[in-house]
Amino acid sequence: MASESTGAASEHYVGMPQLNFEWFPNQIFWLLVTLVVLYFILNRVALPRIASVLADRSGAIQRDLDKAEEMKRQAVDAEDAYNKALLDARSTANDIVAEAKADIQKDLDKAIAKADAEIAARSAEGEKAINAIRDNAKKSVQDVANTTAAEIVKSMMPGAADAKAIKAAVTARLKG
Repeated sequence: MASESTGAASEHYVGMPQLNFEWFPNQIFWLLVTLVVLYFILNRVALPRIASVLADRSGAIQRDLDKAEEMKRQAVDAEDAYNKALLDARSTANDIVAEAKADIQKDLDKAIAKADAEIAARSAEGEKAINAIRDNAKKSVQDVANTTAAEIVKSMMPGAADAKAIKAAVTARLKG
């Protein structure tokens, strides 16, 4: 019997079973059942997981972009703070330099004033000394002139030597 059923089945299966038109309704039914089962499996299991992974990735990307934007804003703020601090430091340095110049100028003015005062005092002392020397020299010249004139008059006119007259003549001649 087995050989008869095999023989009958083999007559009935001529060619490829997928191309056998008698089996098309059965194949279409199982194709639809398989597609529906695959649809439910994908819709209930695989697609939610994929959507979850995509949502997580999108969230991570958005967080990274937000964090990058925040860091960029912080970098700009830090740069602004750095530039402000640099300007403040330059301003402070300029103020310190100006103050130091002013202090140096004050010290220099004091030193110049002190030197001028010392020079004026020494100059006054020098002038006093020169005047004293000049006065002493005039007195010495006058004494020498008086003595010399008295000697000349005495040697030329021995009896006519008047000390007052000689002194008056020498003084008049020295004045011009």
